[in-house]
Amino acid sequence: MTHRITIDSAGDVPDEAVVAILRGEIVAYPTDTLYGLAVDPRRTDAVTRLDELKAGTGRTGLPLVAASLAQVESALGPLPPLGRRLAGVFWPGPLTIVYLPAVSLPAGVAAADGSVAVRVPASELARRLARALGFPITATSANPPGVAPASTGAEVARLVGPAVSVIVDQPGVLDGAPSTIVDARGPVPVLVRAGVVPWDHVLQSAS
Repeated sequence: MTHRITIDSAGDVPDEAVVAILRGEIVAYPTDTLYGLAVDPRRTDAVTRLDELKAGTGRTGLPLVAASLAQVESALGPLPPLGRRLAGVFWPGPLTIVYLPAVSLPAGVAAADGSVAVRVPASELARRLARALGFPITATSANPPGVAPASTGAEVARLVGPAVSVIVDQPGVLDGAPSTIVDARGPVPVLVRAGVVPWDHVLQSAS
């Protein structure tokens, strides 16, 4: 049975949510863009469960969010120089950086080419959840394939409720705009997905 917990944006991370993630279960939570689905990306069983809910990630992998740049680099490995410059400008915020991690993660977390997509969100609650776990958490959108992502806790319950152990429900409607995804493996940024952060701002910050 899904446990739905309503808190405000500055509220403490519910213990039930952290315990559920540690058990390998799926937790829905609000980010600074949309509701995300969190599992511990180090657990193959949890990644498989999330992959089944999303009907397969294919070659794209699962996006991650972290508590801080320090957590990103301690857990996944150092960002490349371009990634560090962009992180310094846009984190915390809706810019997702793609790079090659220095650690191995279960199949499905990294993309087919071995890269991972990670950001430090502006949502304090999301950062606290990653901090409580002690590792970045997954942040794939809370919706089945072919359906618009959830922007309220009620939508999460309707779309994916039976598959989720805990819904951390923040009153109101989230913005709904996705993060901008940038590949930072080379000397210049490559746009993977347009989003909240304007591309010309990324280019200015990368130079």
